[in-house]
Amino acid sequence: MGPHPPHSAPEGDLAQVAAEARAGMVRAIEASGGWDADPAWRTAFEQVPRHLFVPSYWIGVGDGHERLWGGDPDPASRTRWMRGAYADAPLATLLRDGELLSSSSQPSLMARMLAELRIGPQDRVLEIGAGTGYNAALLAHRVGDERVTTVDLDPDITETARAHLRAAGHAPTVVTGDGARGCPERAPFDRIMATCTLPSVPRAWLAQCTPGALVLAPLATGLIRLTVTGPEEAEGRFLHTSAYFVPLRGAARRRTGTPYPGGLPRRALHSELFQFLLALTAGVLDPREAVSLWQREGRPARERYGVSVRGRHTWSWLDEPDGPYAWPLPDT
Repeated sequence: MGPHPPHSAPEGDLAQVAAEARAGMVRAIEASGGWDADPAWRTAFEQVPRHLFVPSYWIGVGDGHERLWGGDPDPASRTRWMRGAYADAPLATLLRDGELLSSSSQPSLMARMLAELRIGPQDRVLEIGAGTGYNAALLAHRVGDERVTTVDLDPDITETARAHLRAAGHAPTVVTGDGARGCPERAPFDRIMATCTLPSVPRAWLAQCTPGALVLAPLATGLIRLTVTGPEEAEGRFLHTSAYFVPLRGAARRRTGTPYPGGLPRRALHSELFQFLLALTAGVLDPREAVSLWQREGRPARERYGVSVRGRHTWSWLDEPDGPYAWPLPDT
């Protein structure tokens, strides 16, 4: 067999790289315990090709960031792109004026979130934050295209997600709109999953849910899982894992945090759990009050915190919804 033409990747070799890299990603997710709550998700990650959803992405930060893309004329660069597409790491996919607008989340975190959503084969699912479309494809693989709706505010993101989904052989409903308002024309939903950080729980979502529906969303630096008990009621606790996502844009706005004063204990400043408490109570507790509570209560883990929605009131709490430690969340 003669040499390959200049600047041409041997497609068979690249396909082999993809197969090996995808198998490595699946092993990494399994080792992390990503789908311990629902091992059936393994099949979706084995069969949905992530590289079709990240035809280009950036690695590195600031002036040192580098773009990798599948159309690079250099075979070695294409191989790096393919291997990177299956790394158990988040990938920045859309930058605008230096701001990160969209990314493909870390696969092990995606797997954990999907597993914790406890999706049944007939469930109708709403995803807030279309991103690359990869998460919607995983959902569609599990429950079918017709039961999945994904919403994003940015038309460039939704257009790109549709193209990626078509390339992967999936056609869930992709809607351009404000995720904080849900998608009433496609309701009701049995599961709602957000892949962007929220400042609070949008009440519009609850009215679009079936009784007993689950909502899973990043809030502060954690993941809250709520059970919906009515059109204006939901309650649940945070999962143990941390979660960092691009913030929700549109009608819902983030709260501004409180600047750190000097003199906080070093242990608190370097504790992820203390940073979670600060984010959860931003604008309500000042950092000195927060560190006093954190120390007094034995540096509580995320699972001791929760969120309740009752009518027009939404609040976070420690240990009990009606206990002594409760903090209002903003109206969305």
